[in-house]
Amino acid sequence: MSSPTPPSKSVTLHDVAQAAGVSLITASRALGNPQLVSERTRAKVAQAVQATGYVPNLLAGGLKSRRSMAVGALVPFVAVPQFLPMVQVLTEQLDAAGYQLILGQTGYDHAREAALLDTFMGRRVDGMVVAGLLAATPALERLRRSGIPVVETWDLTERPVDMLAGFSHGAVGSAVAGYFLARGWREVAVASGDDERAARRLAGFEAAMGRKVPTALVKAPSNLALGRAALADLLARGPVPRAVFCSSDGLAQGVLTEALARGLRVPQDLAVVGFGGADFAAHLEPGLTTVQIDATAIGRHAASLLLARCRGEPVAQPVVDVGFTIVERASTAG
Repeated sequence: MSSPTPPSKSVTLHDVAQAAGVSLITASRALGNPQLVSERTRAKVAQAVQATGYVPNLLAGGLKSRRSMAVGALVPFVAVPQFLPMVQVLTEQLDAAGYQLILGQTGYDHAREAALLDTFMGRRVDGMVVAGLLAATPALERLRRSGIPVVETWDLTERPVDMLAGFSHGAVGSAVAGYFLARGWREVAVASGDDERAARRLAGFEAAMGRKVPTALVKAPSNLALGRAALADLLARGPVPRAVFCSSDGLAQGVLTEALARGLRVPQDLAVVGFGGADFAAHLEPGLTTVQIDATAIGRHAASLLLARCRGEPVAQPVVDVGFTIVERASTAG
């Protein structure tokens, strides 16, 4: 049996310089300050980089310049559709400014969030974007002291860590309750994930309704299967509610599926409202009424705020409320 192949030696800038036939300082200039060397020299060094497989040590360069040209972003779950437009816009706008986005998944776990904050600070990121409000942990205090620009998103508070682009979840719940009440729907229910932002939407909904309502809680992140289970839970407790407010469009899709499987007419027997404005909501049968959130605008504002701070520019409006819209479709408009 042959012995395992030992790991190959890392390629260094010395190897690049030797392959290009130039001095170490010339190779360094060709990569870090190309305007200081001739086009012919730049081409030779570029060819040597390609031939040797050299990868520049960005961390070492960042320590010298005190800039990593990297931005950390935290989302609860990468696969949740509502966050994807924000991440896409952030990636595009930061890339155009020369920054790379590094993504971390918290899983709605404050300990995991704190660990990721420490990791990003250890990597000397130039800024942070967070989906939600950061929990009060020792890591948050370290982040405050670090002076790293932070943009919290997908929420609203009068006291952000630094800057914010989002909306009020309590106001969302209140608006949906108002929508139900305007139609005379009082025997209503909620199907909700167990995360903190969904809980604030539920609180706003119940405050506007003036009472507690039957609620089926599921583990976040919610999906179609959990939506089916949520409606089954609500129906097992009592009569069919006139309308159900769901904490996500995925959950609402499951509620619609379970309702139709049980022979319930939507919206004649059961009206359904989702949250998030997922692309698929308009293409369900019936089309899903949902609370539309402009995730692209959130990403655009977050990038703008962060880049301004990274350039050392004053930020006149550190808190941006992007608002929301109830988009009415057939699931409530029959």
